[in-house]
Amino acid sequence: MAKIYYSIKDWISQYPVVYNNLKYIGVLLLAYVSYFVTKKIVFKLIRKFTAKTKTSIDDIVFNEKVIKYLSFVVPLYILNIFAHLGESFQTFIQHTTTALIIMFVLLAIGNLITSFTEYYEKSEKFSRQPIKGYAQVAKIILYIFGALFIVGIFTNEKPFVILTGLGALSAVLILVFKDTILGFVASIQISSYELIKIGDWIEIPSFGADGEVVDIALHTIKIQNWDKTFTLIPTYKLIENSFKNWRGMEQSGSRRIKRHIYIDMTSIKFIDDDIKKSLANSEFIDKKCKSILKEKINSSGNELTNLGLFMHYISIYIGSREDIRNDFVNIVRQQQSTTEGLPVEIYAFCNKINLVDYEKTQGEIFEHIYASVPLFGLSIFQKVSGENIENAFKSYNR
Repeated sequence: MAKIYYSIKDWISQYPVVYNNLKYIGVLLLAYVSYFVTKKIVFKLIRKFTAKTKTSIDDIVFNEKVIKYLSFVVPLYILNIFAHLGESFQTFIQHTTTALIIMFVLLAIGNLITSFTEYYEKSEKFSRQPIKGYAQVAKIILYIFGALFIVGIFTNEKPFVILTGLGALSAVLILVFKDTILGFVASIQISSYELIKIGDWIEIPSFGADGEVVDIALHTIKIQNWDKTFTLIPTYKLIENSFKNWRGMEQSGSRRIKRHIYIDMTSIKFIDDDIKKSLANSEFIDKKCKSILKEKINSSGNELTNLGLFMHYISIYIGSREDIRNDFVNIVRQQQSTTEGLPVEIYAFCNKINLVDYEKTQGEIFEHIYASVPLFGLSIFQKVSGENIENAFKSYNR
């Protein structure tokens, strides 16, 4: 068998062009076969094995993109080994294949980082942590050092020598990577102090953003506003500008009600018999509340006003509702009077944080307040409209 091999080799050697072409074709064929065996057989068997295991880590390590990039390493390595067959192109082939091997390995590692990032983002423990920014920084550092190695291969210089030479361009590099550096520092601050997490409701008035955080990356933070639009904000801008995070409201399980009504100041007066009779005959105030109001009137003497009694009643009403938290501060208070009347503010905490339920509770409270005002001889201040003037003229003409 050996004699046949050497005889064929001696015969082909008489024809240099054919001999060289056959060598090249043989190497290329061997490289292709190695690629086919690596991707279609070896990695396919590994994928079948990992699919049967309980852990999902091996599925991440041997995902489709990692396999695709690593499949090119073996044929490139074979081409590198047999580069001496092309003497005139030996150095070029070795440098090129080595550079490509480094590039595909880096791409595989970069995809591996991305896969682990997506895996941990789906886990309950890390789902709301801004880990994507750290992953992007790791990939940038990885690709920079990879690029230095590739440049070093073609220039026959060590990567650290090239890195030292780039020191003179540090000012330019800082300018080019300014957003990356600022974003990285901001990501560390956001993560360390837990300023925001994915799923948080935040408001940033300077950017017109009001909605839920859906993504935190190295350069940008993506917010889906409640009108279903998206706002992209540079990560470092979040540190520079003030914003409101509603996470505390969600964690406490309560949502604040802070609204006021304007009382017409001309309707404020001391308690008289008409007000007492109106409250006593009202069907909307239960016996227990009537008893409390009567006790309040008797204990205050002639100094109690209808506004004071009304505010006392609203406090009782709010405190009796099951959807209002009594372990928080709930008050009814006066504010500085204005040309529109005397503001009476209701400050309470609702235990319904869902928008629909919260607005329903708030609506019921203020509907009851507006309906209760006339019982105390008070009136709500309201600006005069054209219809009011028209009705007044009609009444006068009659």
